[in-house]
Amino acid sequence: MRLDAGVRRRDGGTALLGGSPSRLLRLRPRAVELLAGDRLAVVDAASAALAGRLLDSGIAHPDPAVLPDPGTAVTVVVPVRDRAAGVARLLAALRADPATAALPVLVVDDGSADPAALAAVAAAGGAQVLREETSLGPAAARNRGLRAARTPLVAFLDSDCVPRAGWLSPLRRHLGDPRLALVAPRVVALHAPARGLAAYEAAVSALDMGPRPAAVRPLAAVSYVPSAALLARREALGDGFDESMRVAEDVDLVWRLLAAGWRVRYEPAAEVAHEHPASVGSWLRRRAFYGTGAALLAQRHGAAVAPVVVTGWAGAALALALAGRAPGRVAAAGVLAGATVRLARRMTPPGGRPPTALAAGLVLRGTATATRTLARAATRHHWPVAVAGALLSRRVRVLVAGIAVADGLAAWWPHRRAVGPGTFVAARRAEDLAYGAGLWAGALRVRSGRALLPARPPRI
Repeated sequence: MRLDAGVRRRDGGTALLGGSPSRLLRLRPRAVELLAGDRLAVVDAASAALAGRLLDSGIAHPDPAVLPDPGTAVTVVVPVRDRAAGVARLLAALRADPATAALPVLVVDDGSADPAALAAVAAAGGAQVLREETSLGPAAARNRGLRAARTPLVAFLDSDCVPRAGWLSPLRRHLGDPRLALVAPRVVALHAPARGLAAYEAAVSALDMGPRPAAVRPLAAVSYVPSAALLARREALGDGFDESMRVAEDVDLVWRLLAAGWRVRYEPAAEVAHEHPASVGSWLRRRAFYGTGAALLAQRHGAAVAPVVVTGWAGAALALALAGRAPGRVAAAGVLAGATVRLARRMTPPGGRPPTALAAGLVLRGTATATRTLARAATRHHWPVAVAGALLSRRVRVLVAGIAVADGLAAWWPHRRAVGPGTFVAARRAEDLAYGAGLWAGALRVRSGRALLPARPPRI
């Protein structure tokens, strides 16, 4: 295992600051001995216990570059409806890779209008077809393949995906952890982006969880992984996906597995390419469809789907600052000062001095993160409320317009070499409007506003 790149050692190496959510982890003397440099080798019960704590906190990650590939047998399951050309492309990629050329592949035909075309493509690619006469949805299709598979591991690949060469081994290397249920690769754009929507999607696709490995858990930096590409331990999945859900069934499965004590990981060393929507209309419809799943998740998982996660002190400071007058800003500064003092006391090492400067930096960083979270919610999850306020108040109109531009530019900056600012900001605002519309539609459909409510960070 290796420490996360963002982790900082403190107090002579006896404490680690980092993880997701961020925390200060104090090490006992034996743990300090085991964790030499930024590496940890699991060789006995003590190192295994330390590794588990570091894994679950996001402070360290397995290193697929040095882990052995157990070579465990894998069956590929491809749920599909009316995408014969996509299946042909996927099968060609699998057969071209020596590591996956001989894998058994189950193509689950979820009620295609032309089953003969799909059957011909599958036969040419050496795959078996499992046919459903009527469409039951992607969750049911994946479950049909899961039940038919006879190998310990199952890889789910959507028909609009093309696995990159060498994708399987970095994922399978994680299966040395007996508590691991799922591991997901990075999902990247299939085609090199030129400009416009394609460039935006390649930079910040909802399927791309980014370049850094992560422990997957609700309210963390990576809170779920998409079912477009997954490697699963078959015995861990039980009955599999919830077939009553036509959207967000992948998020639901991840969170149910975590609640049952399994681990889920994201491994960007493995890549699977995805054919993103080509037209603006199909892209926006897909974003709105994703939004409808939030209400279903809120029914099952409560605050895990909260659109805004903010500490009480950060929320109070921002509310006071937005009051717009000097007394409010002074009171906000007092709240942040109090939070700094309390945090410094909690971080003080035995017999040491309170790290006030570090605590102040963490409080300011947390406040900045809370500000961005609330700003995004105003233009994404809660934009109908923001629009209503803007219609009633000039001050709110100016504030919302400023937030919309500032949020877009702040998100664009890390991707400034890949896409222009105008395109990025316009696409981000359109995406947020579509997702928010779907979110509110889903909430109205189930007659619950739970998916719209804020939450506090989890206690750690």
